[in-house]
Amino acid sequence: MITYFKSENNQICSIPALEPGCWVNMIHPDEEEIASVSQALELDPAFLRAALDEEETSRIEVEDDVTLLIVDIPYSEEQKDGGMLFSTLPLAILVTKQNVVTVSLEETSVVRDFAGGLVKNVNTAMKTRFTLNLMLRAAGKYLFHLRQIEKISSKIEGELYKSLKNKELIQLLTLEKSLVYFTTSLKSTETTLEKLLRGRILKLYEEDQDLLEDVIIEFKQAIEMADIYSNILSGTMDAFASVISNNLNIIMKVLTVITILMTIPNIVFSFYGMNVQDMPLPHTWFPVTLSIAITGLTWLVLKKKNLY
Repeated sequence: MITYFKSENNQICSIPALEPGCWVNMIHPDEEEIASVSQALELDPAFLRAALDEEETSRIEVEDDVTLLIVDIPYSEEQKDGGMLFSTLPLAILVTKQNVVTVSLEETSVVRDFAGGLVKNVNTAMKTRFTLNLMLRAAGKYLFHLRQIEKISSKIEGELYKSLKNKELIQLLTLEKSLVYFTTSLKSTETTLEKLLRGRILKLYEEDQDLLEDVIIEFKQAIEMADIYSNILSGTMDAFASVISNNLNIIMKVLTVITILMTIPNIVFSFYGMNVQDMPLPHTWFPVTLSIAITGLTWLVLKKKNLY
């Protein structure tokens, strides 16, 4: 799918066809669409296909007058069990002589915010600044998703206090994997931005330089948050795994004690139930009293030894 957008009155609006100074947004384009855009803008088709590989890492390439910037964008999706999966997708940003082109496998919230006109005071004709605004929005989305992960993990921790099941631990494991994805993507993107900061790849004006520094600061903050949450989550999982194991041991200990106490009357009654003549004290009340006495004595011994 290909859509075209252009800034009018400091707001991005959709336009029907390609124009100089517009933003070309491509979402999971097919070969025909790739060929059409590459021919119209004189681009290498390999540049447009770069973001269609989920394993593509963040990098910068320059060929002729075209700059290819690949960054990882956060996204989230709801799973069948009701949990949330957070991951990243590569987004290719191509800066040409007159246009900015973005390519991604799926529509992310970053692109959706720009396409929906939620981001004000951006100009698609100012290609470098528009690219940096995309990056700044991406950094904000990382911070937003990290706060979501923190809230979800806190909720799951509350459920773990009263649960002995694996469901909550599996959800925490999923969140921990998400933080690993985020940390890896954030660090590789930060390295890419540091290359941009040197100013030899894209021409940076003073305002662009300040904006890029703000973007790098946001990414550094996101990296620190991801590292902190990852350490907390890892410690929490280890602690609650021990708690669940300890709770299970306590339950097994209680069940074992109950089994022992219930076995004593059974032994006594079985002994008196044998077809044996001349049993000592064969009164009906005696086996009952004996069972109660032995059971009580056993319970006291177990309690004194702190086994119950």
